Amino acid sequence: MRGKTIILGVCGGIAAFKAAALCSKLAQAGAEVRVIMTESAAKFVAPLTFQTLSRHEVAIDTFDEKDPSVVSHINLADSADLVVIAPATANMIGKLAHGIADDMLSTTLLATEAPVMIAPAMNVHMYAHPAVQANMQTLADRGVRYVEPGVGLLACGYVGKGRLAEPEDIVAAIGQFFAQQQLLRGKKVLVTAGGTVERIDPVRYLTNDSSGKMGFAIAEQARLMGADVTLVVAKTSAAIPTGMQIVRVESTLDMMEAVLSRLPEQDLIIKAAAPADYRPVERAEQKIKKKEEELTLTLVKNPDILQAVGERKTPKQFVIGFAAETHNLDAFAMDKLKRKKCDLLVANDVTAEGAGFGTDTNVVKIFDQHGLLEAPPMMTKAQVAERLLTLAAERLAKGEGTDECTQK
Repeated sequence: MRGKTIILGVCGGIAAFKAAALCSKLAQAGAEVRVIMTESAAKFVAPLTFQTLSRHEVAIDTFDEKDPSVVSHINLADSADLVVIAPATANMIGKLAHGIADDMLSTTLLATEAPVMIAPAMNVHMYAHPAVQANMQTLADRGVRYVEPGVGLLACGYVGKGRLAEPEDIVAAIGQFFAQQQLLRGKKVLVTAGGTVERIDPVRYLTNDSSGKMGFAIAEQARLMGADVTLVVAKTSAAIPTGMQIVRVESTLDMMEAVLSRLPEQDLIIKAAAPADYRPVERAEQKIKKKEEELTLTLVKNPDILQAVGERKTPKQFVIGFAAETHNLDAFAMDKLKRKKCDLLVANDVTAEGAGFGTDTNVVKIFDQHGLLEAPPMMTKAQVAERLLTLAAERLAKGEGTDECTQK
């Protein structure tokens, strides 16, 4: 953590006293800690406590601008390597989920581009409330990380989940986050996302249900792990992430050209897109008018992008493919991995609950050349991306997988 700037947001709850210990431990670990307190938090712990521990003035009031050369909340937002909210109340989680900025902490959160880590603390029933859970899920989908609360006796007298995680556990989570940022440092990663479009005429086309969410989650996680990311994007229904090179394409042929032209310089290639398998033999230059009772289209097979990547990759390159199946998942996945010379293949049954196109979660199986490697439970797509890239980074570092898979 040495040399890292951590914004510590402290919200109004009895657990605010633990934030003082957290601030102290982060400072001892070498981090530059800048504390922002809500007005409610200042009723539980005096700001002077955090000022003494962090050796920096504590920010509370948005309008208390002491340095005329900067706007305080923007300056803090820009300086952060990580923002940690501990304790995070239901109120602050709701504000962040819905983009409300009405105090110093929420305004800074809205302005920062740094990763955010939340350590919730509240009554067990508040934590379980559907509104709070929905807000937390919204933030998780945006890449916000959580340090799960503990189970035990709460200040209100209830026993259950809602206790702020211990300062040591939060410090460990922060340390793990910064360590993870180095996993793909200096690596070039190419990710494909979305479903390609095959034009029939200027207003009609063939496509599929891919939303791009899985590919976007992988690209964003690769960026957080320090990679130089190129994202090749076809048709999607999700917001495209920032902080990386974006290459927009339409058809499968467009995507193939975009991928293969950039292939030689990549270390890791992840084919999460769903390119169309077929395209019309002829594309009408003008809109086809509705005249006959039937319209016959002749389709021709598109080239296989993943196959082409597998055949061209060097021993130093690592390739991950995806397979969306509806039956015989294990057999089809292993066949695809071997035929297309992948190092890892991620397969899911799109008919399973929580695993189809457009969902925020996924249920996957990860295969390597030896067979099933992992079958994690249902996770968010961000969590799937994190696990997948951690596996890839570990194997890249050891030089595993590529040579053996290429020789098959």
